Amino acid sequence: MVFEYVLKQNGIQPSELNIDQSIDFGSTAAAFSGGKGDYTVEFEPSATALEEEGAGCVVSSVGVASGYVPYTAFSAKKSFLATHKKTVQSFTNALQKGMKYVSSHTASEIAETIRPAFSETKPDTLTTIVERYQAQDTWKDDLIFTKDSFALLLDILEDAEVITKRPDYNALVTDEFAIKAKKES
Repeated sequence: MVFEYVLKQNGIQPSELNIDQSIDFGSTAAAFSGGKGDYTVEFEPSATALEEEGAGCVVSSVGVASGYVPYTAFSAKKSFLATHKKTVQSFTNALQKGMKYVSSHTASEIAETIRPAFSETKPDTLTTIVERYQAQDTWKDDLIFTKDSFALLLDILEDAEVITKRPDYNALVTDEFAIKAKKES
């Protein structure tokens, strides 16, 4: 949806292209390197792996082109938020600590820290990926789900015809935990 939104924002109608969405998400890089298609949309580490193999070249970032789209959000019932405020705040504080770490360390330090979660990826590749993310300003320095990002997400969902009515920000988002975590970090 985000890719198609970016295409439209740049005057390209997805309906005029042959976009193959039948390929399993985890298999798109292999399909591309095997000759399927002229372009592919990849998350890391697949994008950098294609470059390292000489099978492709990263030409643009959908994330940069789209703006801050909240790709990761955590959901909880209102009843859970009301009865487990300390747990939710601790969780949010831990995530904020990670955001602070990412914004205050070098790419090689970050790569070394995350390496256990990406054991199949070479350390130099991880460093390259982190450098790219830093250069693109991929990571925010806080967890606050802003009204602007919410509106952008709704624009993308509307454009993809996933929603027909825009829900109210305050009905779905609480930023109290993220604001407190940012203040305390």
